[in-house]
Amino acid sequence: MNAQSASNPQVKLNPNGAGAAAILAAGIGSLSIAVFAILADKVASIKSLMNFYKPTGPLSGVTTCAIVLWLVVWALLHWRWSWRNVEVGRVTAAAFVLLFLSLLLTFPPIADLF
Repeated sequence: MNAQSASNPQVKLNPNGAGAAAILAAGIGSLSIAVFAILADKVASIKSLMNFYKPTGPLSGVTTCAIVLWLVVWALLHWRWSWRNVEVGRVTAAAFVLLFLSLLLTFPPIADLF
């Protein structure tokens, strides 16, 4: 809280929940690409389900499903947090952890462990 808002209790801070929702949804979306890619690579039934466009193969379904999940998560978090003040530091840290996990899971030696 700054000095101006402390001296004047009627000054309201702008809520940051909408931005925090976008940051966390991006982390969840990046992790979902890695998880869907591993599932499509390792499970034959999921591989055939993810084949939305034959020339591209299962990658078309992996990216489409990840984008849909990202948009749904973003919409839900935005709906829940849009008028709130959220601890952006924690949300950003969680998003970076999810991004780091997604990068690890797309690295072939680690993905082959599954």
